[in-house]
Amino acid sequence: MKPSIVVVLLALLATLALSACGESKQDKAKGTVCDARADIGKQVDKLKGLTVSTVTAGGVQGSLNAISSDLSKIAGAQGDLSADRRKQVQDATKTFTSQVQDIAGSVGKSTSVSDAKAQLTSALQRLGDAYKQSFAKVDC
Repeated sequence: MKPSIVVVLLALLATLALSACGESKQDKAKGTVCDARADIGKQVDKLKGLTVSTVTAGGVQGSLNAISSDLSKIAGAQGDLSADRRKQVQDATKTFTSQVQDIAGSVGKSTSVSDAKAQLTSALQRLGDAYKQSFAKVDC
C-alpha cells in the first residue's frame, strides 16, 4: 500500500472509533427527559413539604417555574426518542399537565384561612399524586 492510502485508512478508522464513543440523539433525549423527570419529582417533593407556616409565594413560584422549564425540556427532547418512549413521555406530560391545571383551578377559592390551609394541603398532595400517576411511570 502507498503511504497516503495508509494515512487515509488510519484517519478513517480513527474517525469511526471516535464517533462510536459519542452519545446518540436518542440517548441524549432520554437523558434530558430523565433529568427533567427527576427535577419535577424534586420540585413536587419540595412543594409537598411546604406547610402554611413555611409557604411563600416566591418559593411556590420558583418550583412551578422549574417544573414548567422541565416540561419544556421534555417537549423539546421528545422528537428524538424512540416511538414507544415518545408515546410514554407524551402520555405522562399530557396527564401531568392536565392534573396540574385542575389543581391550580381549585386553589385560592376559599374565603377563610382554615379553608385555605386545607385547600393548600390537598392541592400539594394531589400534585404528588399527579406526579406518581404520570412521570413516575416513565422508564429511566
